[in-house]
Amino acid sequence: MNEYLIKRSFRIGSVRTSIALEREFWNALESMVTALWAPNLTQLITDVDMRRDPAQPLASALRVFVVMSGNT
Repeated sequence: MNEYLIKRSFRIGSVRTSIALEREFWNALESMVTALWAPNLTQLITDVDMRRDPAQPLASALRVFVVMSGNT
């Protein structure tokens, strides 16, 4: 794996999944939890997962979400 990626595991619904993102994206997502009043990071990721195109990888959807939210 790329040395710049940090891998974290989550349970989204009944599925366990791992997501690898750069540190800056993890930091932005964690900041967004508070800013968006999300209960926690898992719930924020679940919300993005539910809205993404099934053909789009979840890690890509999370990066786009951060960039489109202006939190990079």
